[in-house]
Amino acid sequence: MEWAEIINNPLLKDLPFKIELNKWGKIIMTPASNKHGYLQADLVYELKTKLPKGKVITECSVNTLKGVKVADVAWASDAFIAQHGFNTPYEVAPEICVEVISPSNSQSEMDEKIQLYLNQGAKEVWLCDQEGGLSYFTTKGKIKNSIELGAT
Repeated sequence: MEWAEIINNPLLKDLPFKIELNKWGKIIMTPASNKHGYLQADLVYELKTKLPKGKVITECSVNTLKGVKVADVAWASDAFIAQHGFNTPYEVAPEICVEVISPSNSQSEMDEKIQLYLNQGAKEVWLCDQEGGLSYFTTKGKIKNSIELGAT
């Protein structure tokens, strides 16, 4: 399937799942919990407050080498939005892509998503655990603090 077919299909609207595509165009669904939504909301607030010169996007679709992946939260600079608008899915990842780790996610799945977003141009990929703890990754690997938030 193509991403446009999925987002325009009335049968797939309002599902309690996060939908992504694998590299063969098959739908992958992950159940979302209320805790997952709560953590997403906290991340939106954090990004919007600390990086006001950009847009925060939830459920941000990015076309990768292994299908369309959907970051739980993303931050795109005003320059990114001026260049790419709100194309769906993005062919280039926004500067920050954030994944909230669900109990069903494996470490290898998260490692793969980190690489896929970075390969598509993200400057940082954040992983948020179920307690709200954040890990930050760049092309150089895991870093102590977010570069975009100006932490050292």
